[in-house]
Amino acid sequence: MPAAAALKYLAPEHHTAIFAASAIAILPLAGYIGGATEILAGRLGGGLGGLLNATFGNAAELIIGALALRRGLTDLVKASLTGSIIGNVLLVFGLCALVGGIKHPVQRFNRTAAGLGSTMLLLSAIGLTVPAVFHFLARTSGSTVDLTLDTEIAVVLIVTYAASLVFTLKTHRNLYTGDRSDHATGTIWPAVAMLFGATAGVTWMSELLVGSVSETARALGMSELFIGVVIVAIVGNAAEHYSAVVMAARNQMDVAISIAVGSSTQIALFVAPTLVFLSYLIAPAPMDLLFTVFELVAVGIAVLTMTLISHDGETHWMEGVQLLAVYIILVLGFYFLPVRLDAR
Repeated sequence: MPAAAALKYLAPEHHTAIFAASAIAILPLAGYIGGATEILAGRLGGGLGGLLNATFGNAAELIIGALALRRGLTDLVKASLTGSIIGNVLLVFGLCALVGGIKHPVQRFNRTAAGLGSTMLLLSAIGLTVPAVFHFLARTSGSTVDLTLDTEIAVVLIVTYAASLVFTLKTHRNLYTGDRSDHATGTIWPAVAMLFGATAGVTWMSELLVGSVSETARALGMSELFIGVVIVAIVGNAAEHYSAVVMAARNQMDVAISIAVGSSTQIALFVAPTLVFLSYLIAPAPMDLLFTVFELVAVGIAVLTMTLISHDGETHWMEGVQLLAVYIILVLGFYFLPVRLDAR
């Protein structure tokens, strides 16, 4: 794109300004995508609405990831994936428990739905860990690293995600949304126009953000790993973050935990394998599922913490503080971690 091509002629401080401006601009655009998707889901019913949520619910992450893959920033993509999982589980649900707990001493949610979400998160952690161990052992033995395992695991993840959609939207939908068959009526075209207009805007802003990320990292003295895990992940999930906290403040903790855990699950089981498949088409080299040791440890800690917090079906503000404390500790670790993205 002409705008992206012109970025290489700018001074480093201009790259930082463009990165910040594009990141801020993505936030309301992602909110419009989420709002339009919810309207369409209400108009079209559960089945097609679920498909729309699967396709557009994490549109910002998919767009940012695809554009970064096209520029060869594969490791940045993987960092944003792990950052999204960690952020949704610890930051978002932590804020939900804290904000909701301030207004309501004890908030309860469906233990069965939360348990399934925790199990899906565990599957996500397994899907990220096995390829890393495989690549490490292959390199240690001097064997040529084969990406077949990564691709096959990506197929398993996306098939599992499809099965989870059937479970949550059809066979056991009463656990998540209640047994309701009424849908709003009215024209869908304003929502369709909003959806595609906002998606086009996110695509443009994401191109600028991805084009400036390397220079911004150097100018600010941050690693690209930190920017991917923290900043890009928060920007890509901002709309869902806001929605979850609002639902918790209204004492709708079932919805809040569904957004927080469901988004992490969607990142691992849908967005990650989709980007693996896309990398064969648009990236200079296929994307593997080899993550740094610290990323894997962080994901494991997030999953374990979420499992412990959600097992009793209720939460309060102190548990929110605990989740946020774990997130801050991990963010500090990523900030001071002396590792480059190309040193995997």
